[in-house]
Amino acid sequence: MVKFIHAIEGLSQWVGKAFGWCILILTLSVSYEVFVRYVLNAPTVWAFDMMVQMYGALFLMAGPYALAQDAHVRGDVLYRLFPVRWQARVDFVLYILFFFPGMMALFWYGWEIASDSWRYKEVSWNSPARIQIYFFKTLIPVAGFLLMLQGVAEMMRCWLAMRSGRWLERLDDVRETEDMLMHMEASQIPGLTPGNDK
Repeated sequence: MVKFIHAIEGLSQWVGKAFGWCILILTLSVSYEVFVRYVLNAPTVWAFDMMVQMYGALFLMAGPYALAQDAHVRGDVLYRLFPVRWQARVDFVLYILFFFPGMMALFWYGWEIASDSWRYKEVSWNSPARIQIYFFKTLIPVAGFLLMLQGVAEMMRCWLAMRSGRWLERLDDVRETEDMLMHMEASQIPGLTPGNDK
């Protein structure tokens, strides 16, 4: 079960990092557009559409990555006071009641939107360039599928925590500087062990 969880997390990490390159493309295209618009007085007809698509792709495909890193926003005023087994039970129930219905809707309706877009080869009406957007709309059901897949891994993680009373360690990846400093501080104080990711 642990190998399966980590395999899904690895996929989510890989997809998130791959689409992270959209930030570079987005930054370069904005910089280029600003330069040609204000310095050369020759604005492009395609830059705005491309920026929207890059940002949208980044936003959609970062969802599974953020879920794999436990980085989504959580109102944990009471949750963090619960024992691990109760945290896992709460998460498990919330995944069933709210997460999976929402992600199934994202996948189902995203599939319909993408299918329609491909059928009539949809283009953007925001600019004269009329850039194709059916490729971009395909990411909607893909993101829904990847989020559901990562959700399965999260439910398995909850199941293990309900049985063992401790959270399974996540795959090591980029961490916030604040978290790294707290982790290092905790490891240097005798008798204090570094906390887990939850």
